[in-house]
Amino acid sequence: MKKVFLAAALLGASVSAQATAPGGPGCGWGNLIFEGKSGMPVHLLATIVNGTSGNATFGMTSGTNGCDTSGALTYSGESLLSMNGVLEEVAQDMATGDGEALTALSVSIGVEGTDRAHFNSVMHDNFAAIFPRQDVSAAEVMQNITTVMQQDQKLAKYV
Repeated sequence: MKKVFLAAALLGASVSAQATAPGGPGCGWGNLIFEGKSGMPVHLLATIVNGTSGNATFGMTSGTNGCDTSGALTYSGESLLSMNGVLEEVAQDMATGDGEALTALSVSIGVEGTDRAHFNSVMHDNFAAIFPRQDVSAAEVMQNITTVMQQDQKLAKYV
């Protein structure tokens, strides 16, 4: 059950946490309606308005509704690996070369199904470089994974 929750959390977070402001900080009618307001309830309502009417998506594709897609997407949250227990689960799976946590990680990174076995193999072969010491931080692990992927011809396209 814990692994199912882990996979769901990684997948859900990876979809919703890709950017601080997709389409720009004022994108969609929800932002227009609640302009100047702050707080979680207002942000949630603005997101619901944008999502249910599809106007933010329309705005991003048409360049209207206050949306601008020319800027780079950013993420200012913590790494998914920082979640309690996730780093240990990934380390265990990476050490063996297979497992649900490693699969969830590859999915959250965007590795296609056809490349996941290769991803698992590369992560397993580079375990010592990814986890160079016992007290390695989640941010370091993610940076090490990125470095390893950049050096692999098949995986470089995902970073």
